[in-house]
Amino acid sequence: MYLSTVSRPVADQPGSGPRRRRLAMVSGNVVALGTVSLITDVSAEMVAAVLPLYLVLGLHLSPVAFGVLDGVHTGATALLRVVGGFAADRFRRRKLIAGVGYALSAVAKLGLLLAGRSIPAIGAVIAVDRLGKGVRSAPRDALITLSTPPEALGRAFGVHRAMDSVGAFLGPLAAFAVLLVVGQSYDAVFVTSFCIAALAVVVLVLFVREQPPGEAADGSNDPKVSVREALGLLRRGRARRLVLAAALLGLATIGDGFVYLLLQRRMDLGLRWFPLLAVGTSLAYLLLAAPLGVLADRIGRLPVVIGGYTALGATYLLLAGPVDGWPLIALALTLYGAFYAATDGVLIALAGPVLPARLRTTGIALVQTGQALAYLVSSVLFGLAWQAWGPQTAIRVAAVAVAGVLVGTLFLLATPSRLTTRKVPR
Repeated sequence: MYLSTVSRPVADQPGSGPRRRRLAMVSGNVVALGTVSLITDVSAEMVAAVLPLYLVLGLHLSPVAFGVLDGVHTGATALLRVVGGFAADRFRRRKLIAGVGYALSAVAKLGLLLAGRSIPAIGAVIAVDRLGKGVRSAPRDALITLSTPPEALGRAFGVHRAMDSVGAFLGPLAAFAVLLVVGQSYDAVFVTSFCIAALAVVVLVLFVREQPPGEAADGSNDPKVSVREALGLLRRGRARRLVLAAALLGLATIGDGFVYLLLQRRMDLGLRWFPLLAVGTSLAYLLLAAPLGVLADRIGRLPVVIGGYTALGATYLLLAGPVDGWPLIALALTLYGAFYAATDGVLIALAGPVLPARLRTTGIALVQTGQALAYLVSSVLFGLAWQAWGPQTAIRVAAVAVAGVLVGTLFLLATPSRLTTRKVPR
């Protein structure tokens, strides 16, 4: 069996009718967190949609330099995810730690204005933005797991990621609209992005609850989490295998910027149309996130994750294959969106039941850190491969890497004795 905390179908359990109705919905806390993520992603994707153009075509960065900055965008502050996760568990202030992360990312949008054309300054601002994301991601996802029955985690994360992807869908459109109105003014995009990010912080403060129902009764009198206890997570076989698998999967991901730059080169797209590539990915993500989350609860979360990375490998092969024109764009962006829909929230839903509640945020942070550090390595290596061998050879090598990573992930996670249905102590 794949990871699950349910030993038999919900329909076979006593009282399955009311229980099924409860599982058909997600909690108000999940919806509030989804709203915050939606607004934040509008802000983040406005910047992400124009950043590759700004750096590669505007500031004339080489593929290697862009790979380093793109890796920094996700991986350079990865270790601070664990610090944020541990602090959230120790002080039971997940909302507060998440709020600090959202605020840091908002301020970073203004930092891009001050950085000007200085590459080191832009790199520092990007690091602050990713620090914000790293700090907030684990507490946010822990709040989702603690606000949801274990057997409905795929659905809850699917709904949350669907709301998140609405923001990812609207963000590039907002950037496109700003550029259409003011011309090639990246500063206008950055200012608009900051205003939207600030609104997300307000929504978090007003509507997200610090303590999901039932958590205080289960652990409010427990001693505070210690560093030794947190480090002990890696001595637990199932948690350690999850972290290793997450790191392996991170090695297969080259980053959105490279994918969109390859499409832009193949299609010779005009610069003003470039942000709309992210819209296509986000639309596929939006349509597929919730259904794939439900599917993960029904058939197992690991098969859905494996399917997602298979879609990623197919995307890479398309970018190196004979298909061209608009069919290439449609197929590549659909598969790329399916990859995100099948992996982003589902991987955390896979991890949630394995981790004890009092260490849930720390454990999720370890999984995300493994991915982020691996992503930093993969971005730099892909940039080097692009510069040394050209983009077509580099993307073919990336497709082969996906296949190897999937074999390793199945070895770590698919054996029944490695992921069991035993309940995890709180």
